[in-house]
Amino acid sequence: MSTSNINPKIEESWKSQLMDQFEAPYFQFLREFLIAEKQQQTVYPPGGQIFNAFDFTPFEAVKVVILGQDPYHGPGQAHGLSFSVPSGVAPPPSLVNIFKELNTDLGNPIPKGGNLESWARQGVLLLNATLTVRARQAGSHQKQGWETFTDAVIKRISDHREGVVFLLWGKFAQAKSALINADRHHILTAPHPSPFSAHYGFFGCKHFSQANQLLEQQGLSPIDWSVA
Repeated sequence: MSTSNINPKIEESWKSQLMDQFEAPYFQFLREFLIAEKQQQTVYPPGGQIFNAFDFTPFEAVKVVILGQDPYHGPGQAHGLSFSVPSGVAPPPSLVNIFKELNTDLGNPIPKGGNLESWARQGVLLLNATLTVRARQAGSHQKQGWETFTDAVIKRISDHREGVVFLLWGKFAQAKSALINADRHHILTAPHPSPFSAHYGFFGCKHFSQANQLLEQQGLSPIDWSVA
């Protein structure tokens, strides 16, 4: 496939930052894998939403990064933003625990919905390490190239931005700290908000108030973490 014909449907600032990745051999393999998968399987999120995290949060707008591992694999849950679900879909357990911590940390009421688009529009990059998944099969699209792509995203932010707050929850996310220049950025770590681990230190981590304090210290507006 000719790389000269590549025109990914992704927000323009990210397209310019990541074109070298779209043109790389591993991404051609990933593209072919996804085409074959979609011929035989249901894949989430829908194709037009795979790059939602980038479309909602342009490169220069990124103030906070929340890193997830995989999209949700249930019907109608994944829409391209880590931990988020579309309006009208019940929040999964990890997201419920995020809302519980927000309630404790900032007093935010626990919402019935779980659409985090408002966060993304304010500069919170809701990035999954793997951007697609086969229906009802968690982790099914890991090690096909997405991790190489999203590692490049993290490295690009680390190298070309300053003062971004990275919220790394759980061992998987924390391993990505090796890609981040801690002299240029802020890294906050805690256990994953999953029901299996939230009680070991995610509850009480106060990452949301800490992130806002770090932004305000740089003269940036804090994130309104409320969810409709």
